[in-house]
Amino acid sequence: MIRYNDIMTMRKRPIFTDENRGYYKGKTVLVTGGGGSVGSELVRHLTLLSPKSIVIFDMYENNAFELCFELSSDNAGVIPVIEIGSVCDKGRLEAVFSKYRPDIVFHAAAHKHVSLMEENCAEALRNNCMGTVYTAELSEKYGAEKFILISTDKAVRPTGVMGATKRVCEMLVLPKKSETTGFCAVRFGNVFASHASVVPLFEKQILSGKAVTLTDKRMTRYFISLDDAAQLLLCAGAMAKSGELFVLDMGEPVRIYDIAERMIRFFGKVPGKDIKITETGLRPGEKLFEEYLLSDKEKYSRTAHDMIFIEKAREDAGDPDKVRCLVEKVLEDPECEHDGSIVKKLLSELIPDYNPEI
Repeated sequence: MIRYNDIMTMRKRPIFTDENRGYYKGKTVLVTGGGGSVGSELVRHLTLLSPKSIVIFDMYENNAFELCFELSSDNAGVIPVIEIGSVCDKGRLEAVFSKYRPDIVFHAAAHKHVSLMEENCAEALRNNCMGTVYTAELSEKYGAEKFILISTDKAVRPTGVMGATKRVCEMLVLPKKSETTGFCAVRFGNVFASHASVVPLFEKQILSGKAVTLTDKRMTRYFISLDDAAQLLLCAGAMAKSGELFVLDMGEPVRIYDIAERMIRFFGKVPGKDIKITETGLRPGEKLFEEYLLSDKEKYSRTAHDMIFIEKAREDAGDPDKVRCLVEKVLEDPECEHDGSIVKKLLSELIPDYNPEI
């Protein structure tokens, strides 16, 4: 698989402090979506931090199995255990919480494909929002110290259902008050070479000799390597108390067209000659330019890590119980499975700066 430093300019690698390393020692850590791109990298790093145990909860058994086989072959210090199930299945999820009683929960499970979620609005709402509700509630019920929601830059002034549902996830989690569990969220941009990124698609097209397809030559995105993302998530998790919305410094935006050209050259081809680059047009829910998470410096305060910031105030912090009731009411309507406008209407009511075409 193509690596971040094959194509991108490497940034200063984030470093764990002894305090951050020590936080995970002897703890039981549950990672939902632990077989996915970000979840699996979190698991790889956690094996190096001497936890008591690591639990992968994922509905896709193949990815989780391959990860554990990889770690077994690498003689990792702690081999994770795998529990198969969906975060939407509260009964199954509770059985896992009851069995392991995790100290720390990283909630990475989510539907993340922007264009697919435009066509599957009810599933995006159910999986992303109700899956977050169930995982957060059980974290508190079974005495977890911390619940860390993995969010996205697409939650900032969202134009698509995926970003809007992740914004609602933040609204469901961050205002929660608990005597036992600290709730926080971490926002960052595109993870280079993740399953949902353009990189695997471009690689397949180049290797097959086909034209590389992108939506618009002007489109830019912020990228972070899997390694950096995992380390920064673990740092944020260690420093979290409760209610923080952590934001990662993603550096400068990169044109998707430039990535396509670099990848073509990496494989020994000439862009435009050996491999063409063609535009297909923006898809529903897509932005031409992503929001820069730290564009308004006044909104953020620094932390002990120079790549991690905290949003000072949230304009949409409200009653998570009320938000949950509204989400459940929409999902109880069988028409929402066939009519995405019902879900989009709810999201636009909850998020003032989300204005979909309904």
